Amino acid sequence: MPRLFFGLEIPESIKTSVLTVKTDIKGARWQSEAQLHLTLAFLGEVESEQVTLARNNARKVTHPPFELEASGLGCFGQEESPKILWAGISPEAELRELQHILAQRLITDGFTLQNPSFKPHITLSRFRAGAGSVAGLIEHYQRTRFGSWPVQGFALFESSPGQSGSVYTVLERYPLTT
Repeated sequence: MPRLFFGLEIPESIKTSVLTVKTDIKGARWQSEAQLHLTLAFLGEVESEQVTLARNNARKVTHPPFELEASGLGCFGQEESPKILWAGISPEAELRELQHILAQRLITDGFTLQNPSFKPHITLSRFRAGAGSVAGLIEHYQRTRFGSWPVQGFALFESSPGQSGSVYTVLERYPLTT
């Protein structure tokens, strides 16, 4: 069964910019540029007939294009023992609206979303147990603006295991329209 999620593709210039924060931290597994994305709705493992249903729901989403900016850093878990280091996203209002529209369509058709509480972010690194602190890194980059970009659409991704972590393949793109 394919492992799927809906998300935003990140422009190369933003990927390069956010990964400038990469440094040697105990237990860090940094994401590659190819792995960077912004998850809207994680579906998990999906039966083939559900893939068609998910695609059909996404095609019906209407939302105007908008602009996002990647800025600052944060983490899930404690700064002294993080689980994930991420770049922040702003403004959140239109992104949350898009995510809500998509999520409601999917939930109405019986999907159980794996990330019910949506926190917009770009995952930069995952950490093993006993990882080093990211407090200094977060402090250093708290006011950094990594760049902005126009969001013209979203995509359905398949996640599959690879030699250097997950490989994300775009299965279909959905343009934003009014």
